[in-house]
Formats: sequence, structure tokens, C-alpha cells
Amino acid sequence: MSLEPRPDDGVPELTARVVRAAFPKGTLAIRIREALGLVFDDADFAEAFPGRGRPAISPGALALVSVLQYAEGLSDRQAADQVRARMDWKFLLGLELDDPGFDFTVLGDFRTRLIEHGLEEEVLDAVLARVSDAGLLRAGGRQRTDSTHVLAAVRSLNRMEFVGETLRAALEAVAAAAPDWLAPLIDSRWVERYGAKIDSYRFPKGVDVRREWAEQVGRDGFVVLDAINAPGAPGWLRQIPAVQVLRRAWGEQYHRDDEGVRWREGKDLPPGRMRLASPYDLDARYGIKRGSGWTGYKAHLTETCEPDELHVITNVATTDATVDDAEMTETVHRRLDKRQLAPGEHVVDAGYVTAAHILTALNNHGMTLLGPVNLDTHHGKQDDDGPDLSQRAFTIDWNQRKVTCPRGAVSVSWSDQVKSSGTPITRVQFAATDCRPCPLRSACTRASDKGRYGRSLTLLPREQQEVLEQRRQEQRTEEWKKRYDIRAGIEGTISQAVRRTGIRRTRCAGRAKTHLGNVLAATALNIIRIDAWLNGTPLGATRVSHLARLALAA
Repeated sequence: MSLEPRPDDGVPELTARVVRAAFPKGTLAIRIREALGLVFDDADFAEAFPGRGRPAISPGALALVSVLQYAEGLSDRQAADQVRARMDWKFLLGLELDDPGFDFTVLGDFRTRLIEHGLEEEVLDAVLARVSDAGLLRAGGRQRTDSTHVLAAVRSLNRMEFVGETLRAALEAVAAAAPDWLAPLIDSRWVERYGAKIDSYRFPKGVDVRREWAEQVGRDGFVVLDAINAPGAPGWLRQIPAVQVLRRAWGEQYHRDDEGVRWREGKDLPPGRMRLASPYDLDARYGIKRGSGWTGYKAHLTETCEPDELHVITNVATTDATVDDAEMTETVHRRLDKRQLAPGEHVVDAGYVTAAHILTALNNHGMTLLGPVNLDTHHGKQDDDGPDLSQRAFTIDWNQRKVTCPRGAVSVSWSDQVKSSGTPITRVQFAATDCRPCPLRSACTRASDKGRYGRSLTLLPREQQEVLEQRRQEQRTEEWKKRYDIRAGIEGTISQAVRRTGIRRTRCAGRAKTHLGNVLAATALNIIRIDAWLNGTPLGATRVSHLARLALAA
């Protein structure tokens, strides 16, 4: 297909007359066309189409349809039917009333082209540019970010289910591609174990029996891999995707040595971030947050939040489920800078904030990162009238590399170290001879009486430590808490994304496709919000149950 950008000649006269007569109050599609025009320009997607060949369907129109299908929760087939059947969609797309539309498979091909050419963000960028041109969006101001889980389009599997289904999928693929080659390797017991999907298999009971079952699956898998790697085997068998997944999964799940095949356990397993969670989605990972686990991804949404202004989503980031929020803070800032939409103040929850992030945001991006930092983890509980034994009560002399405790004792050890994460720290320790006779010892430290050292402190680099202590002091004040209250609004955005676009369950396998779906969902929310803003629709109030309202009244 070749791209031949079509000019925007406006809405055909007959389409405009009929639609306005049928919808005198307008619809979302009609109002968006009147306010923003065609929205997407074909030239924005030119990179995804060659210069020669049969003319392609307008990519600008396909982008708009892709956004509308997320706004209305439609499948590809339903969205293509709407293009043929709905007059207001024809009005938005600038089509004649008798336009036959296109086959629904074109939408999937269009998304694939976007991913292959790295154009996933173009859809969101185009809408943000339109909003900026209309004077409704600017850099500076305040923005807020939060994340939500996204379930992969696969079942969550425990380890036994995972290895069983991985081998079953590989056998199914090989049986379809080379049945005569596979037949001598298997017998009726293999068909019993792997003939049906693993969720229909009744696993044996008992820890030892289950372990033996898992190791039997491992031995069977190695039989298949050894046969495929044998000199006489067809070389193309190694290139079958399911076989490549089997090889990778068996390296993660099993040991094989002179003693046989053994099930990996505990620390012998690769970290969760590196380990496959499903044979059908190689990017999905199993993550846990606040005690809840899921297989899939995370979506990080950033939106403007100035009072009495249009709130639009300015950035979408998609990671696997194991990535901590703190790892995305700088990425979000760089993307906002690239769009020239960096805020003056970025409001986030504690997961995105460290002392290093606060400094980097200010020094590299000129923005204030507003969010709570972790409190001092000192074990002692301070009474109202008791002494303060937290870290802030210690006097740090950075030049002399000494720390003085509230009772006047001076540290005897100052050691610069690096954590496993790469963060530089300083470990400060006080002599046990100073701590042992101290009357506050039991409230100050849990160090052993017989040890060489007593109380110890862990410090960040000087600039970070000072910022950390300053933020800890600030976030105790009512003024800071009131300023931070605006962060709660991002929960409403996530709720809207879940209800209107189903963002918590991806439609496709793979992080790239999931990210594109999240971008389309965020763009759909922006379209809905722009329409509401132009109509003067106020923001929804926080819902309060009748029982809670009764309690408030009492």
C-alpha cells in the first residue's frame, strides 16, 4: 500500500445537511469535527507507508476510528460497521453518506504499521497539538501522575500450569508442522498429559507427587529439545516460536546435570522481571502491589490538573508489572520535556518520589516534584514529652565526616558504600561503649550489647540527605497537605479510563501492542474531555454513598 495524503475538503454538503437535521443538538463526533477539524493529518503517518503501490485507506481516518472505538468500547468489526452505518461518524471523517467504508481487518494492519515504525505516540501527540493550538494547553502549571495495573490477555498460571502449558503449546505446534517427525517421540502417556489445555488437567495431590509430575514434564521437554537439536532433525524446527519459548522456559525452570532433571527453587530461579509468566505473552510479568498480584503490565497516566482549566492526559507509559513506579519518574519527565509540556509542579504519590528524583526534577527539568518521601524508619516510638531519637535529631558534620547524637556522643565510623541498586550511601556507626551506658539506649538502638558498635545511621549523599530531611519536615505541615490534596484527582482519571475504555485489561499480547492500546485509550479520554469542556459540562463530583452521607450529616 502507498500513502497518498488526501486534502481536507471539509464535510460533504449532503452529509452535513442530513446530519445536522438528524442531530440538531449534535453528538461527540459532530462537535469534535466542528471544534478540531479532521484531527489527524495523513502526513503524520507517512513513515509507515511506502511511496509506491496501491493507494492506502487514509491513515488519518483509521487513527480517528481507532480512537473512537476505544471511546465507545467497540471491537474492530463493530468499529468498521459504525463507519458504514453512522452518519455522525461519516460527518467526523468527512465522508459521503454512501461511502462503503473498509474491511475491519484494515484496523489491525494499521496498528501493526504504527508499532513497526515507532509511531504509537503520534495519535496522542496530534490531539495535544490541536488542543495547544486552540489555547487550551500550555507548559508549566500543575500535572499529576499515577499508575494502574493492566491484565494481560492470557490466564494467570502457577509454575506447574506454566511448564505444562508451555510444553503442550510446543508439542501442538510441532505436531501441526512435522507430525511424522514427532510421532516416534511420544506415546499414549504424553497424549494423556498434554493432549488438552492444562487448565482442564487434574493435578495430583501431595507435594512430593506434584514435584515428581513437574520433573516428569521437565524430562519430557528435554526429550523434545534434544531431538530438535539433533543433527538429523530439520533445522527449521528450531525456528518455531513455541519451540523457542520452550527452550527459554526450560532454562528458567529446570536444572539438568548428571543427577537428572531438577525443579529450580527459591533463589535458584531467575528474578520475576526476567522470568516468563505465560507462553503466549512473552512480555507479560507477574507483579505484586499492596498485596495484590496480577500477570500483565502497568499503565502510567499523566494529566494536567489546573483548577478551572481543561484536564487532558499528556503522557502514557507502559511497563511490565514488575517495574517500580520510581523507575518511571525520570522517563515521564523526559517525555513531557520532549512534548514541550513539562509542568512547573508534578504531583505524584510516594512510589514516584526519592530525594534523587526531587533534585533531578528541579535541576534537569526546572520542575518541583511534589510527593511524600518515606519517613524515618527508626524503630523507637517518641512520646510527646520524650526525646527525639530519629535521624533528624542527629547533627551531621559533612566536612569532618562525623555525626553527633542527641546525647553528645560522636560517631566512630563513617563508611561510603553502594547499595545493590547502585545508590551511593554512607553508613555511620557509634561505639558500643558510648551507647551501652546511655539511659536512652533501649529506645535508640537494637544493637547487641556484645557488639563493637551501637546505634547506626544510613545517609544519602549530602545534597540528597538535606532535601530528604527538608521534605520530611514540609510534609508534616497543613499547608503542604492542602497543596498535595490535588493528587487525589488522578484516581478519578484512572476510574474514567477503566469505565470508558477498559484500560485494565489489554486486548492484545505484547507490551508494544498493549502500549498502543493505552495510548488510544488515553486519546479517547482526551476527546471525551474536550467535548465536555466545549459543552460546559462540569467535572463529576466525588460519589458518596447514602450511608456515608448520613454519617457526615450526623
